Amino acid sequence: MAYNKKQQFKSRRTSLMSQISDGAIIIGASHNSPRNNDVDYEFRQNSTFWYLTGFDEPDAVLVLRPHHKDQCVIFVNPYDPQFEIWVGARLGVDAAPENLEIDAAYPISELDDQLPRLLEDIETVHYSIGSDSKLDDLMMNLVQKRRGLSQRGGVHLLRIEDPKPAIDRMRLVKSEAEVELVQAAIDVTRVGFENAMRVTKPGTFEYQVQAEMESHFRKLGSVRNGYPSIVASGTNSCILHYINNREQLKDGSLLLIDAGAEYDYYTADITRTWPVNGNFTPAQKEVYEIVLASQSAGINAISPGIEFNEVHIASLRVLVQGLIDLGALEGSIDGLIESRAYLPYYMHGTSHWLGLDVHDAGPYRDEDRSISLEQGMVFTVEPGLYFGNQATESPEHLKGIGIRIEDNVVVTTEGHSVLSDTILSSVSEIEELVGSV
Repeated sequence: MAYNKKQQFKSRRTSLMSQISDGAIIIGASHNSPRNNDVDYEFRQNSTFWYLTGFDEPDAVLVLRPHHKDQCVIFVNPYDPQFEIWVGARLGVDAAPENLEIDAAYPISELDDQLPRLLEDIETVHYSIGSDSKLDDLMMNLVQKRRGLSQRGGVHLLRIEDPKPAIDRMRLVKSEAEVELVQAAIDVTRVGFENAMRVTKPGTFEYQVQAEMESHFRKLGSVRNGYPSIVASGTNSCILHYINNREQLKDGSLLLIDAGAEYDYYTADITRTWPVNGNFTPAQKEVYEIVLASQSAGINAISPGIEFNEVHIASLRVLVQGLIDLGALEGSIDGLIESRAYLPYYMHGTSHWLGLDVHDAGPYRDEDRSISLEQGMVFTVEPGLYFGNQATESPEHLKGIGIRIEDNVVVTTEGHSVLSDTILSSVSEIEELVGSV
């Protein structure tokens, strides 16, 4: 679907101002972070700032003022010929209004002087304290200055409220264009996973499989990952956020990869687990089929109007029954869930929001209950079973097995669509592809 990116960012700002119309909204961009001497870590824009501007330079500040002449104002780094020689071109102050469809722009060096003027008739500023230390100091100074002036009369106190809940709620429901970008990230990720499976064999190292996968991410237009890849073989598969990725793959063990390409700021989040030698052992296959059935149960539960937690419960019930069948637990499904006896084997939730961030913005609860699903919500379904060191009562033949299967789903008008359904997950498909190079 073709869409106007500038118009999309502008419409988001307009929507936010319609929801928060009683003051000003201030959002800061990310800053460069030094790694050492003259080297910075790779810059990646604050997702909320990107969501509202589509501007990927550091240090900028967006000021939204509903019902004012210049409703949308941005402070940016100025054009600098010397900077362009060493690092690259900046958009600059003069080009910012037209390029970003914003009313006015100022140099970031003028923020301290211009911001009090822009806020002089405003009583409430919507700003997330703690998001930027420099902006925090500036806002606190403004509050104190306004307090001193108010004591002499004629000037209202400046009140600060957090815009994050409103912005997060907007980000929670994706537009068609956003879903297409998530789909593009998933399509790139699929190719990376398929090639990772092809090169997997005993004796290779986790980082070598990672390199094969991520090289295809880059070839297909993903400039970076959505998060550090988890490439976990053997007992490392029982470490949820393992990122060392340095061990050698051993015959008879499993390889779990949790990774996602980022595409135009939107990320995929996929997990697959496969046998290093291309063939599941009977125990590995039994656990794998339980996790796959658990995921199917969770996905099948998804439709508009159900509560978010119902997806987790549907998956969990299958996992607990599987643990009973494996001899890892004894009792009834309901009793074991109530006592949380499954936690040594399954210690994380089944789903999280997905979008600009791998754990994307958005509430999980609406007052005292789990939030209801709506069309356009995108999230993961990722059950797993882990028979690692924490599972001290594991049956002997299951020890060291860690399996997770993760797909990405969007809620539709009539149910759901699995955006990653082209990434193979059946035992037969996996065994056919692994080591096929």
